[in-house]
Amino acid sequence: MNKVDIHTHILPKNWPDLNEKYNTHGFVTIEHHKPCCAKMMIGDKLFREIEDNTWDERVRIQECNNKGVNMQVLSTVPVMFNYWAKPHETYDLSRYLNDHIAGVVKEHPDRFIGLGTLPMQDTKLAIKELERCMKSLAMAGVEIGTHIHGRNLDDEGVIEIFEAAEELSAAVFIHPWDMLGKDRMPQYWLPWLVGMPAETALAICSMIFGGVFERLKKLRVCFAHGGGSFPFTLGRIEHGFNVRPDLVATKNNVNPRNYLGKFYLDSLVHDELSLEFMIDLIGEDNIVMGSDYPFPLGEHEPGKLIESMAELNKTVKEKLLWKNALNFLGLKESIIKKHHNA
Repeated sequence: MNKVDIHTHILPKNWPDLNEKYNTHGFVTIEHHKPCCAKMMIGDKLFREIEDNTWDERVRIQECNNKGVNMQVLSTVPVMFNYWAKPHETYDLSRYLNDHIAGVVKEHPDRFIGLGTLPMQDTKLAIKELERCMKSLAMAGVEIGTHIHGRNLDDEGVIEIFEAAEELSAAVFIHPWDMLGKDRMPQYWLPWLVGMPAETALAICSMIFGGVFERLKKLRVCFAHGGGSFPFTLGRIEHGFNVRPDLVATKNNVNPRNYLGKFYLDSLVHDELSLEFMIDLIGEDNIVMGSDYPFPLGEHEPGKLIESMAELNKTVKEKLLWKNALNFLGLKESIIKKHHNA
């Protein structure tokens, strides 16, 4: 079957020393300390070690061939959002990263689809770059974080950007970053294991209760990592809405369950029972295959969980593996071409 991987991350092989360029500190730098490997550093602290499949599209294509992935949707690594920085700094970096992704897509249009990044802390600059992504760089949409340096996704400035995305028919992929409670989780990789699912649930609830989906009915949104903890706590969320509308329904009095099927979730949950539940809850038309390539917490064989589920027929598997992704991205099925290993 065809496969479109909605959730993959890419970086340039190198980028300027942003701390020096902007005369500040806190931006990620990169150190190529040995062949095919590099360190992402924040100050003198290691953020993550990465391999050449993070920046070398030839390696990516070979690994896609080996795993049977037709196309990857490329987005930046969330630590590069930098919503904490001065708007003109993030705007400048966004343009740099977006030009890089657009260049990779232009070189390999049959293998990659691009999502841009935006300086979300400044509404006008974000919309300006969104327009460039869609009109000049021919991207399918953008990737944004679950919050904008502490502002949730029901913030009026953020909603203005969503309005522009709807008007431009830009897909919006929402990825957790700068996780809730990270100061209480210094050990055991808990920000990624516990904080990320909570971050994504908060983002979904903010958009539901803030009336974003009610106002923008044509906005196409996908949440990473299976929507985090949201699908599995919806019963509690709905119950709270029913018993304390004075606290919950202050901006939107529509039951949160009514929005199931109004947004997409990726399939990255690593558990058959969880994915089966999500399909029953969200619907077979609203789950898209995502692997979080090339990082270790992702699905190392993209689509393997979907393919392994005997209870899913061929039609449903095709939707999850590629057709739903193209619907989310607003692309035609003709963009997909079969690729065979040499």
